[in-house]
Amino acid sequence: MYLLEQIKVSLANSLNRLNFIFRNEIIVTECIKNFKGFSVLGESFGPFEESKKYKLKLFSAIHFIEKGILKVALIDKCDNIDVQRYAMEERDDPRLIKRINRFFLNKIREFKRLMENEIEKNNKPKIDFDRYNSYTSNIIDARLLKLLKLSLSELSLEDERRLTNSEMIFYKYLYNLVKIWRDFF
Repeated sequence: MYLLEQIKVSLANSLNRLNFIFRNEIIVTECIKNFKGFSVLGESFGPFEESKKYKLKLFSAIHFIEKGILKVALIDKCDNIDVQRYAMEERDDPRLIKRINRFFLNKIREFKRLMENEIEKNNKPKIDFDRYNSYTSNIIDARLLKLLKLSLSELSLEDERRLTNSEMIFYKYLYNLVKIWRDFF
């Protein structure tokens, strides 16, 4: 039991570190309401002019998005429609699909917060949030099954390129557990 707790804590720490890295990624935003801006600890935020696009780190942009000053630009958006498309692609392809963004799953996780904010402000119907969650579960389940199959052997270079960053961490843990179990018997 102790070993499983260690693995759980170690895996959770690795995934949290990875999510922290993702939250420092740059996203493209668009201003929807003029804002004078401010400075904190030597870093300036703004001014923002309506209809102009800005590149910000995700963790900084979230505050302005939640306050209705900025919105995620179309190039970086991730809503229930996008997640539905990803879920259908995963369902229809028996292999792991290589995503351009290696933080694909982190993006879905973090943008869920933005979706919740849209629901609270009555900008989107609650059914969109329910769909977002349902499609996310479908993606996670489909990719998990594919990872389980992969964990029975060493990764090929091609398979490794298809994994997201978080999946690579999970695969390594899973592969080692399967190997220990198999070697034992």
